Amino acid sequence: MKRTRRRWAVTAVTAVLGVLVVAQLRSQAATPGLSALSAQELTLVIANVNTRNEQLRAEVDALERQVATLTATLARGDSATGQLRFDLAAIEAWAGLIAVTGPGISIRISGDIGSEGIEGLLNELRNAGAEAIAVEGVRIVPGTVVYGASGALSVENTPLPASFEIEAIGSPQILTGSLTRSGGVIAQLAATNPDAAISVTPLEAVSIPATERDLVPGDAQPSL
Repeated sequence: MKRTRRRWAVTAVTAVLGVLVVAQLRSQAATPGLSALSAQELTLVIANVNTRNEQLRAEVDALERQVATLTATLARGDSATGQLRFDLAAIEAWAGLIAVTGPGISIRISGDIGSEGIEGLLNELRNAGAEAIAVEGVRIVPGTVVYGASGALSVENTPLPASFEIEAIGSPQILTGSLTRSGGVIAQLAATNPDAAISVTPLEAVSIPATERDLVPGDAQPSL
């Protein structure tokens, strides 16, 4: 009995496997694939795949070059913008349109001295390389003058006190040496104005405000 049951079991399993194999074969036959293609057709498929791959590689290379170009252009644009901003700030500083700070000197003046003596000091500062000058907090720009007699000096319609200060930004050593040298402008002013007192103090930091003068020309036009 046991042998008979085993035979029936083996027979059943074999039948089931046969059905599954037949179904699998029919499924593959119903779905055409590369195995159904001829050698010539397979060669054509491979050639098409290779061609498409080459096209995709070319597109990738083109996109990478485009990204590199855009990155370089952006970098140049940022660099150019930064340089333009730096140049504009320098021009505005020279013109007196913005406040500036830096090393320089302070000149304290008191006593009997007229506007000619003050203008002589300002001219000497310019000649010595002063990059910005202020008289009692008033920025000196083209067109700004100190005028009046001794005891009645003014700058930009601002009266100067009996003791006032001139500040200048530049090399403290050069500015001080130029003003105080033997036979220099301070020595000359001391000879012609014995009642005036002028002292020069080098400073590590000087702050000079922007001008309040309207620097837009009334008659001149830019020539391009």
